[in-house]
Amino acid sequence: MDIEKKKMIIDDLVTFSKAGEFYARIGRAWKRGYLLYGPPGTGKSTMIAAMANLLGYDLYDLELTAVKDNTELRKLLIETSSKSIIVIEDIDCSLDLTGQRRKKNVKKEEEEEKDLREKKSGIMEERDGKSSNVTLSGLLNFIDGLWSACGGERLIVFTTNYVEKLDPALIRKGRMDMHIELSYCGFEAFKMLAKNYLNIESHDLFGTICELLKEVEITPADVAEHLMPKTASGDAEIYLKSLIQALQLAKEEARRKSVEEAKKL
Repeated sequence: MDIEKKKMIIDDLVTFSKAGEFYARIGRAWKRGYLLYGPPGTGKSTMIAAMANLLGYDLYDLELTAVKDNTELRKLLIETSSKSIIVIEDIDCSLDLTGQRRKKNVKKEEEEEKDLREKKSGIMEERDGKSSNVTLSGLLNFIDGLWSACGGERLIVFTTNYVEKLDPALIRKGRMDMHIELSYCGFEAFKMLAKNYLNIESHDLFGTICELLKEVEITPADVAEHLMPKTASGDAEIYLKSLIQALQLAKEEARRKSVEEAKKL
């Protein structure tokens, strides 16, 4: 994540945490919604942990597939503490909360998408012989109305790898106030990882890595894996060269796929 975006997010969080009088004056619940989206491995879960550490808030990871119905959802959410972050990860495959209003003649497509969601998230847990009956309307009702019954400040965070699958009603402003895209690793993000993992701020190989990152899509998680020291006295250059090799292989693979696709045209 670039420095400006990071600063913007920090400023927004800190401003929210100090805005109790403002929310009381305008008569709104003291809450804010964040939507984090992007490919797997781009740091969504890491960002949530950083948000909790920054504010000192309690963190609740809500698994919707384990919630029996809207009534139980309401009970669980009201019982969360003040100064908390309520997280629903991978909301696109937690439940059938997507709202692409499709026509009946695409039933087969819907079934295929359902199969894909179930493969990604596992078979939905059953409780008392019934699967989860939490609905989109039940979740929306909480976001819109039940906040006022909770008291204290709360953040709600949704994450998804496929933002285009979500119902626009779920992520509109006023529900998800901040939409934050977490994308593939750029050079600024790499430098931060190099500082954290290798304790270096510059190196002769940085230029090569910078050029490769302009051409290759690689997640911060994959970059971190190559920079992770394997020994206590590991040489930073070894890990940088490992990353360069991985980037070069990825570049070559992307080029090969591009050639194959061109042949099909």
